[in-house]
Amino acid sequence: MANFFTRLVDKFLGEPEIDWDELEADLISSDIGARRVLPLVETLQEQDSQDACDIVDFIKEQLRAAFPAQLPRLPRPEENAPVVVLMVGVNGAGKTTTSAKLAYLLQKQGHKVLLAAADTFRAAAVEQLESWAARLQVPLYKGRENQDPASVCYEAHTRALKEGVHYLICDTAGRLHTRHNLMEELSKIRRSLAKQQEGAPHACYLVVDATTGGNALMQAREFHKATPLDAVVITKMDGSGKGGVAVAIQDELGIAPVFLGTGEGKDDLEPFDVARYVDTLL
Repeated sequence: MANFFTRLVDKFLGEPEIDWDELEADLISSDIGARRVLPLVETLQEQDSQDACDIVDFIKEQLRAAFPAQLPRLPRPEENAPVVVLMVGVNGAGKTTTSAKLAYLLQKQGHKVLLAAADTFRAAAVEQLESWAARLQVPLYKGRENQDPASVCYEAHTRALKEGVHYLICDTAGRLHTRHNLMEELSKIRRSLAKQQEGAPHACYLVVDATTGGNALMQAREFHKATPLDAVVITKMDGSGKGGVAVAIQDELGIAPVFLGTGEGKDDLEPFDVARYVDTLL
């Protein structure tokens, strides 16, 4: 969706009439979603809008209006009890990297953070998180190879409670959303965390890759069925033409982004801001 609106203006500027079918197809191809696009184009047609710049302004207004006034934010830690964040998503979405970046962001803000490597059946995933933790100097808890992920999260939670950690970030396995047994594992992790602290986990974030387009919406649907999602983190916004999926997820599931991944660097994770997001889509 990079430069989408620039291309839109170039395409229709100076044309005697707007090709509404083409506009509709362009918007849907940007992954904004038919749920919002169809009534949007219908309203423009009813208004008989013919000025490309006015159309772009209206679309931008509609994109901003898609998101709630109160966006999701990380809970604040209470005294002697950590905020437990569960990171979920499919392999390749950037979940492990995002977990490390979030830990680094919180640590920079003065919080005591602990990462938990709960993808115990994939050695490469644990090694990746270990590498990030060492580079960013963030404490890491890892279990034994093939250890039950729920018990890893439980043990990490025990350590977090003892050490006065403010945020415990659990990086779970990169689950295929079509695998029922793996989704059941998420429920087990949630139950194990709740045994030691009421309300844990306090936030469950689904990490989706912006470049996967409509598949990211399908992932959000399936994960939300398996475990209640509080927000999404959309990665690879820097090189994607598909950032509009944030709108589609919000419209269908009522789940807004909490962070955007904007690059490969340790600082390339930013809190979601509606105005900046719309500007990014430009």
